[in-house]
Amino acid sequence: MDKLAIHGGTPVRTKPWVSKYMGSEELGAEERARVLQVLEKKRIFRYLPTGLETSECSALENEYKSFLGTKYALAVNSGTSALICALVACGVGPGDEVIIPAYTWVATAAAVTMVGAVPVLCEIDQSLTLDPEDMVKRITKRTKAVIVVHMRGISAAMEKIVPVAKEHGMKVIEDAAQANGGTYKGRMLGSIGDVGCFSLQQSKVITTGEGGMLVTNSEELWQRAVLYHDGAGYQFRFTERKIPAFPGQNYRLTELQAALSLGQLEKMPAILQQTHRNKETIIKGLQMQPKISLAPVFGTEHDLGLSLIFYVADGQKARSVSEALTAEGVQAFQVYDGVANDQHIYINWEFLLAKRDPWGGHYPWSLTPETKVEYSANTCPRTLALLKRAVQIHLNHLVTDQDIQDIFDALEKVATHLL
Repeated sequence: MDKLAIHGGTPVRTKPWVSKYMGSEELGAEERARVLQVLEKKRIFRYLPTGLETSECSALENEYKSFLGTKYALAVNSGTSALICALVACGVGPGDEVIIPAYTWVATAAAVTMVGAVPVLCEIDQSLTLDPEDMVKRITKRTKAVIVVHMRGISAAMEKIVPVAKEHGMKVIEDAAQANGGTYKGRMLGSIGDVGCFSLQQSKVITTGEGGMLVTNSEELWQRAVLYHDGAGYQFRFTERKIPAFPGQNYRLTELQAALSLGQLEKMPAILQQTHRNKETIIKGLQMQPKISLAPVFGTEHDLGLSLIFYVADGQKARSVSEALTAEGVQAFQVYDGVANDQHIYINWEFLLAKRDPWGGHYPWSLTPETKVEYSANTCPRTLALLKRAVQIHLNHLVTDQDIQDIFDALEKVATHLL
């Protein structure tokens, strides 16, 4: 076996590794034409007094409703805004508790605190999604909702989570920001819980640069979300309001952003078909590698194939393997190395660990001083231990058969020397 590149040997490949982006790689003439059409119409604000039926935002919502099979959709300016609107829609507020996984983008936790509720961290399992058994242990009399995050394009175990939530009177909010277009047992992610939230930020499957979408089958929840996303209630020029008025924010999406994303849902099945194929091929090839371990869900219909993650014996080996793979030309990194400030991991959420609000106080935790919701390295130790021994390689729909072979060759080489 050749010497490792990190030790002066010849690398498996010398060309750059693939981009982590997908939808933005497909932007072209169609998107350009849609944006120019908006400029020609000179209508860049959605809620003009007339003509809602010609709104790009309205058209994008209709695309999502049709794609997901939900009754209602609301376009917003970010995935974070979608989460905040979902929480408000579900009646989550000051003093409530919301269970969230310890591995998710920091916005999941921030959204909870911004409505005055307290995030309760829950362990993940090898699927990288919320552990249903640990969720049960985190439920208290204050628990109002659970945010289920379909992390890294992998569906959480909804058939275990939803019944428990219903039993305890909890709302289920799906954070499908990283799993747009995914399914679970034949149902579209985002359409299974009470509310589904999506991000259209550039690193997502389809994108407007920044943007988001909220979906639900409940008219009441939709109307509450609509009112909160636009305190002026412009939408209700066109729709009868059936709920009492309350103050809201401004999370509206612009017509230009919506136009950029229109039509991308049509491209998504082809993108995801390719990522599925790539991931399935990779997982089948790696199942013969005895020195790494894979979660059973990896490479199945519940995995969109947006990245490759595998596990080694411990954190030290994960660090060595990721550095060696990168030197071989296959960019890899240890998911949790204790150094990088990765905002997907709860231990790096500085404001949460300090229970700090924007004004230097401790809201919302100060609302319920008698409760014992604490945050430290010991809050979700199994999550940190799992992520320490996890190695990640970014994938996208442009990965070629040669790229896949390079993964096999580089990992075989590295495993022989280091594992």
